[in-house]
Amino acid sequence: MKQILFLFSFISLISCLNENKSNVKTSDASYYTVEDFKSVRKFDIHVHINTPGKTIINLAKANNFKMLNVAVDVSSYPPMEQQRTVREKHFQEDPDVITYGTAFTLDNWDHPDWSKQVISQLKYDFEHGAVAVKTWKNIGMEARDNMGKLITLDDPKFDLVIQFIEDQGKVLLSHAGEPKNCWLPLNEMTVKNDRDYFSENPLYHMYLHPEMPSYEEQINQRDSMLAKHPTLPFVGFHMASLEWSVDRLAAFLDRFPNARVDLAERISHTQYQSQQDRDKVRAFFMKYQDRIIYATDFQENDDTNLADLEKHMLETWLNDWRYFNTDEIVSVPQLDDPVQGISLPKEVVDKIYWGNASILFPALESK
Repeated sequence: MKQILFLFSFISLISCLNENKSNVKTSDASYYTVEDFKSVRKFDIHVHINTPGKTIINLAKANNFKMLNVAVDVSSYPPMEQQRTVREKHFQEDPDVITYGTAFTLDNWDHPDWSKQVISQLKYDFEHGAVAVKTWKNIGMEARDNMGKLITLDDPKFDLVIQFIEDQGKVLLSHAGEPKNCWLPLNEMTVKNDRDYFSENPLYHMYLHPEMPSYEEQINQRDSMLAKHPTLPFVGFHMASLEWSVDRLAAFLDRFPNARVDLAERISHTQYQSQQDRDKVRAFFMKYQDRIIYATDFQENDDTNLADLEKHMLETWLNDWRYFNTDEIVSVPQLDDPVQGISLPKEVVDKIYWGNASILFPALESK
């Protein structure tokens, strides 16, 4: 009898240890599990499909995702007209899974009718399905006028364009500035993906360019633009370049009630903060659950290794899902140490992964 009781006690102890180790609320209907991933509808508002290929689209279909395919004014991408054509074609062929955002170039910036020319192009894009417009970090960090002066996002020349976007009921998507790590030496950056990116792109590594505007100047230029357009539907891509501090990001969201942020390529920065203060990070997501949108920044180009892309997509999706939905200890490729998930309730996850995006882009809600 004593042996049976000892065995029962031992099994109970092991069970408790295993339960405490993962602390996953698998039996609580208020929380999703890893197994729920495919069945839950999801929206990724930040992908770049620059080719007729459909690897991203087909994997999105298989995993219950809808997506926003975003154009961007960057020299390493196809010309803007080609980007528009590819995105419009994907939208026509797969309107149940994908919609698209357009962009404009700074060509002819010094022409007095630049704003009118851009508005004319945007009008055409909106009429053909575009639901948003993206501006990129070249504004404020690279592009210059004929006098050699940096073009900034709060330049009055943008005002007519931004007002037109708002008047048409569309959304401005903005990658303004860079992560704060950009102003640090590589060995002081907090996440590996920043070290990798800036080591390969020294042009944008501001630590190497002290003559360029500071981090705070970049942020202030973006905020100055928003202050002029307080009712503009706005998404600050990459956590509005405030990825390093949930406190700072909260202040931004409080200041601009119509602003939202996406999580593309900045979840590792959030996880880094989780390692320091998990409760604070979780409280941030709970409080601002209506203002945060899931996104990845996946890219598909003509030269993309498709097998690697599929592997990357699935690993990213599932790692993110574990972090947001469970208390599991998650290995993060961008951090040296693992991080514990923040276990958000279903109702919060549904907003971050679907509801907040569907409010901005209601046409996809019915498809």
